Formats: sequence, structure tokens, C-alpha cells
Amino acid sequence: MPGIRGRLKRIQSYSDELGLNLRKPSDRFKWFVASFLFAKRISSETAKRTFRRFVEEGLVTPRAICNAGWDRLVHVLDSGGYVRYDFSTATNLLATCQLLLDKYGTLEQLHDGARSPRELERLLMEFKGVGPMAVNIFLRELRGIWDKARPKPSRVAIDVGRRLGVKRTEEFESQLVRIGLEFCKKRKCETCPVNQDCIRRAR
Repeated sequence: MPGIRGRLKRIQSYSDELGLNLRKPSDRFKWFVASFLFAKRISSETAKRTFRRFVEEGLVTPRAICNAGWDRLVHVLDSGGYVRYDFSTATNLLATCQLLLDKYGTLEQLHDGARSPRELERLLMEFKGVGPMAVNIFLRELRGIWDKARPKPSRVAIDVGRRLGVKRTEEFESQLVRIGLEFCKKRKCETCPVNQDCIRRAR
């Protein structure tokens, strides 16, 4: 029988579920957009659905997003159900993509120009609407791909990892966060894929 590590490895990260190959620079930008959407107080299903609408509309490069303009971005956000934050997200995405093009050119150049993992995080947070949560979402799935992608594990990942007896939180952070948001937070313990390992369940 597989142990907790094996069970965690079978849980898809959000980037995997979205069909992204994060070893490709083009997909790393797509994941940046998805992280932007996931970081708001909105359901993961709405964020995923809205991201797929961006893909369907071809809004998957900084230039394409800038060229789309505010009205079209709002329309795409609304079509994905992202109505609560449609105006502010359209504004922030436009500003972010324009600054990225003007100051760095690409996310790859931004990463290469950062002198440390902490500076990389600081540079990313210079973008309008990108805070610590968006940076953590974005960078945690780039561990082992970008050498400066080494964010501190989120509180959700640490708490879930502790309950599961997982010591290397960084290795499984994406899976631990997903468990925390989709099962722990909603008290869906009986359907959780790692419920047999949870010390909370054993009490």
C-alpha cells in the first residue's frame, strides 16, 4: 500500500489540472495569469473556469492582454463567473502586463534579473494587484524549475502538513494547499483522499 507521499503525489496541482507544462516559458506566463485569478477571495472553480476563458480567447501573452483592452477583459472575466472582481482585475491585469513589457520584457527576464529568491518575490509584488498570496501561488509550483522560486510555505500548507505528518512541506505544498482548501476548510473529511493519514480524524 502506498504511504502518504504516494497518496499526495496522486493529487493534481492546479497547474496540472489546467493542462500547463511549467517547463515551457509560455505556460509559465499562463500560470502567472491563473495565479492572479486564484489569489482573490473567489472559488477555485470560478478561477479555473475564468482562466480557461482567457485561453479560449487567446489572452495568454502580455501583449495579447494589453491589446484586448479593459472592456474585453471585463467581458471575459464576467463570462467565467468572475463578476465580483471583474473591474479591478481587468484594471490590474492591464497595468501588470504593460509594466512587464515595459520594464522586463518577459517573466523569464524578470527572474533572471533577480539576485535572490526574496528579491524575486519583491519584484513580482511591484505589479499592481499582485500580493503575497498571488506570489506564493505562482512560485510554489515553479520550485525546481526556476532556481529562485523558493517561497516560504503558506500557513495552510504548514497546518495541513502537520496534521498529515509531512515534514517536507515544500515538496508537496501545492497538494497540501489543495487539501486544505477543498477538504479541511469545507469539513469534507470523509471524502478527503488522505483522510486515513490525518491526526484530526484519529482523535
